Amino acid sequence: MPIALITGCSSGIGRALADAFKGAGYEVWATARKPEDVAQLEAAGFIARQLDVNDAGALEQLSDAINRRSGGLDVLINNAGYGAMGPLLDGGVEAMRRQFETNVFAVVGVTRALFPVLRRSRGLVVNVGSVSGVLVTPFAGAYCASKAAVHALSDVLRLELAPFGVRVMEVQPGAIASSFASNAGREAEQVIAQESPWWPLRESIRARAKASQDRPTPATDFAREMLKAVRQTNPPRLVRIGNGSRALPLMERLLPKALLEKALKKRFGLNGAL
Repeated sequence: MPIALITGCSSGIGRALADAFKGAGYEVWATARKPEDVAQLEAAGFIARQLDVNDAGALEQLSDAINRRSGGLDVLINNAGYGAMGPLLDGGVEAMRRQFETNVFAVVGVTRALFPVLRRSRGLVVNVGSVSGVLVTPFAGAYCASKAAVHALSDVLRLELAPFGVRVMEVQPGAIASSFASNAGREAEQVIAQESPWWPLRESIRARAKASQDRPTPATDFAREMLKAVRQTNPPRLVRIGNGSRALPLMERLLPKALLEKALKKRFGLNGAL
């Protein structure tokens, strides 16, 4: 039985992936931060573990547990993450640091901790990025930058892990039905304040936080397509799934930069003086 570990399985994409892989015959190690989510995962038949992806000690314990029980790991899916929303300068360095710790540093930390069991199985690392790392938008600067970093790290890891037979796939979702927007909305509300120079654009900030739910693809459909890609004999380097996942990168590549910026300014109310 192949072994898969998926981070961030409390809801949305992570939970849909856990269900899809379990349904395909994988032994699924599903992680979440909150004890109540771990209990639900355990009740659903997963090997559930509470995990903060930034906790190095917990990651080492997890790797040891997988080694003792299964001896190896066929698929690691680095899915845990969130979206920091709001003007880049309002959130500042601290907001960026928190965003990168979970969305970027944890990709390296989790993969590093699990490398011994991945190497033993000549496994596959799947990093969940975003089309937001390709076509960046206002009021999501920290998030877009973090996903652009995931893209770069995935390319580097693919090269550096190749001698060990460990492969790397990056997945760039478009709009997927999940709790991402509501979580992003809460992040935005923590930043939006009357003293901000961007206070007059608060509704545009809120609109950006909700953008991932613009005609979203069901998470179950996303998980099914990703499972199909993972199970290929030679998994692709990059997979784009979901509404906008192909159109937005195409716009970024084909449209003149000035025209693209003009459209984004209009969309988010940035074409006037404040």
